[in-house]
Amino acid sequence: MTDKTPAPQVWPTLGARDARTLIRFLNDAFGFTETVVYGDGDVVQHAELAWPEGGGIMLGSSTGQGRLTPPGSFSAYVVTADPDALHARARAAGAEITTELHETDYGSRDFAARDIEGNHWYFGTYPGSPVVG
Repeated sequence: MTDKTPAPQVWPTLGARDARTLIRFLNDAFGFTETVVYGDGDVVQHAELAWPEGGGIMLGSSTGQGRLTPPGSFSAYVVTADPDALHARARAAGAEITTELHETDYGSRDFAARDIEGNHWYFGTYPGSPVVG
């Protein structure tokens, strides 16, 4: 990041039936890093997981209060410099690969996987369009 680039301010959030197990899975399969977890026993009120290449997600136990995406209904595209290594890691950790590695018509190398709660994760090299202005 340069001095002019702001810190990430968009935090996708999701709910989980078993938040603690999902946190371990997202770490093992995809490489997210647990930065904070607040909760008692099996209930997680708030957790933050950092993405090593920038940004992160928040999640918690689904309590039916409606503030989090219902379990299994979340999806995200996550930028990675090495989708091949991440694909191998995800497969080795038991992630369900839903779309194998492929080159897109817009120049990205992508794959998709489903986590243990049924959420869809898309990983690839496409960093988005540059900001003009």
